[in-house]
Amino acid sequence: MVTQAVLFDTFGTVVDWRSGVSRDVQTFASRRGLTLDPDQFALDWRARYQPAMEQVRSGSRAFEPLDRLHLENLRAVLEAHQVPAGSVSEADLAWLNGCWHRLEAWPDSVVGLTALRERTIVGALSNAGVSMLVRMAKFAGLPWDVVVGSDLSRAYKPDPRAYRFAAVLLDLEPSEVLMCAAHNSDLVAAREVGFRTAFVPRSLEYGPGQDRDLAPEADWDFVARDLVDLASQLAP
Repeated sequence: MVTQAVLFDTFGTVVDWRSGVSRDVQTFASRRGLTLDPDQFALDWRARYQPAMEQVRSGSRAFEPLDRLHLENLRAVLEAHQVPAGSVSEADLAWLNGCWHRLEAWPDSVVGLTALRERTIVGALSNAGVSMLVRMAKFAGLPWDVVVGSDLSRAYKPDPRAYRFAAVLLDLEPSEVLMCAAHNSDLVAAREVGFRTAFVPRSLEYGPGQDRDLAPEADWDFVARDLVDLASQLAP
């Protein structure tokens, strides 16, 4: 079947979350005279991402939007870095939590998405919510046709419902959808529901010491250097 839509994981695949979070943590710390390691803070915050969503996926808690999970995790990380969350105003917490809306795209992302958009639907299929994805797109200049947030499907990837919901929303068969991600686990789940798959490595997503997702771990339909290369491979 011809690919009718290419859907993308966002955090790490399309945008550089680590640098964006670290940037705003540094600003936050400087304004308040705090001594924080912004890169480590970003990594520690991100480390709570999957465990928080797993509580929802497992059914041990009701669905909560990612912004709310991020805020809960932020309070915990502040405490772990010896900054009592109670010492930070709600306005400051909201500003710092909003860093996930203010992430820069990888250098190839906008060019690659623009090229792909000339011949197919391009969209975000993300664990972020719609409002976060829209603000992220405005900040980074991402030319999405559609954003499919977790608050629409009420499911966090790799829950199969997240992928199936996206195909139904676009009125497409799963085999007409290509999922692109820098994370092998995302592609495993997408393939299981019938999506085609594309792996794009982001070897600096977690910094120079990254030890995961450095290479494809299965025979994905496409393996590309970056999104520009993926657009070239999908060209007629």
